[in-house]
Amino acid sequence: MSVIFSGVQPSGTITLGNYLGAIRRFVPLQEEHQCFYCIVNQHAITVPQDPAILRQNTRNLAALYLAAGIDPAKATLFVQSEVPEHALLGWVMTSISYVGELERMTQYKDKIAGRGESIPAGLLTYPPLMAADILLYQADYVPVGDDQKQHIELTRNLAERFNNRFGEVFTIPDIHAAQVGARIMSLQEPTKKMSKSDPNQNATIFVLDEPDQIIKKMKRATTDSDTQIRFDKENKPGISNLISILSICTGKNVAKIEAEYEGKGYGQFKQDVGEAVVELLRPLQEKYHEYIQSNYIDEVLDAGAIKAHEVAAKTMQRVNEVMGLARK
Repeated sequence: MSVIFSGVQPSGTITLGNYLGAIRRFVPLQEEHQCFYCIVNQHAITVPQDPAILRQNTRNLAALYLAAGIDPAKATLFVQSEVPEHALLGWVMTSISYVGELERMTQYKDKIAGRGESIPAGLLTYPPLMAADILLYQADYVPVGDDQKQHIELTRNLAERFNNRFGEVFTIPDIHAAQVGARIMSLQEPTKKMSKSDPNQNATIFVLDEPDQIIKKMKRATTDSDTQIRFDKENKPGISNLISILSICTGKNVAKIEAEYEGKGYGQFKQDVGEAVVELLRPLQEKYHEYIQSNYIDEVLDAGAIKAHEVAAKTMQRVNEVMGLARK
């Protein structure tokens, strides 16, 4: 049985892309692996957060995990800040990181653009904390998208660097490849990934959007002047994105979708994609509203923090011993 770790930030509402590309993928993994699913709220504070909103977003994300099908009897669901070893090992990973390699991280360069001198140090040291999250649980695999591959490579480098200096302590994690077509793009700029921070609300579908909101956003999705409904990411990124969404929502392959819509217009196609998304999200939304009103979330997170701490503490104890940080 392999160990899998994944963390999602509670910074805003989860998008359709987050759900299809990440959270929905986590459910089958818990059947065959030891899974640790972490709500990484300490990562969220690398940018300013309203405390009340951060607290609520953390609960919302936990409710969505449960609504998606994460079973606390099969997987460990917990909040990062409730397991102090994350911050402790994060400092160790920061201490063996090089400034140059952190400054070369693509996401760091993107996030500091236009900030002048007001750059939070947390944006630079985010990757070592992410490495600590993964290494604490001796994870074999980390399910991530293309935008996180650089972070996993750094995690592997830091683990190998530590092991070479102090002895074999950490498992070197690999990427758990995403399913084909799992990357959902912006509805307004289909060459860019769908993002919950996009200022254009029509670009993003959130998993808690009302059905009529979803249909309206889908109808406003950017396409092209060509009337053919065919998959061509280079020349028809908008339509290709919608085909991917419909394929994932319905289980139909791309060729079948192209055949079904041959000779049909974009209007009906967009309507159908929107309705498919609505139906996919309907049971998730219903379960979410049940969980968010109950105390079950706290019971799950309390138990998850205890289970995660038991594993993390063993790793941290070994780290302290080999580094000379343990007094006895």
